[in-house]
Amino acid sequence: MELDLRINSIRRYENFIKRVSENEIVWGLESKDGWFVCESNEYEDTPVMLFWSDKAYAEQCKQQHGLTDYQPAFLTIDEFIDQWLYGLDQDGLLVGLNWSAKLIGLESEPMDVLDALEK
Repeated sequence: MELDLRINSIRRYENFIKRVSENEIVWGLESKDGWFVCESNEYEDTPVMLFWSDKAYAEQCKQQHGLTDYQPAFLTIDEFIDQWLYGLDQDGLLVGLNWSAKLIGLESEPMDVLDALEK
C-alpha cells in the first residue's frame, strides 16, 4: 500500500475507533443473503468484513459499487464486540474499518480491533 494511502487508511481506522466509542453504533451493509464481505487486498483467499462508523460511509461504498441488494444496517457496540468480533476471529476473517468507497483500508485482526475499542 502506498504511503499516502496507508496514512489515510490509518486515519480512517482511528476515526472509526473514536466515533464508535462515542456513538456506540457500527454500520455495515446487509442484504437478505448476509453482510457484505470483500476479498483482502493483502492476503490471498482471505475475506474481509467491512464496517463503518457512520451510515454515510456505508452508503458511499454501496453507491460506488452498485450494491443494490445491500442496505446500511447498524449494530450496537456491544453486539459488534460480543457477537461479531469474537465470531470473525474464530472464522478467520479480517476486519476492515472505515474503508474508502474504493475498498481501500487497513485489514485488522478482530482481536486487535477489540483491544483498540476497549482502550
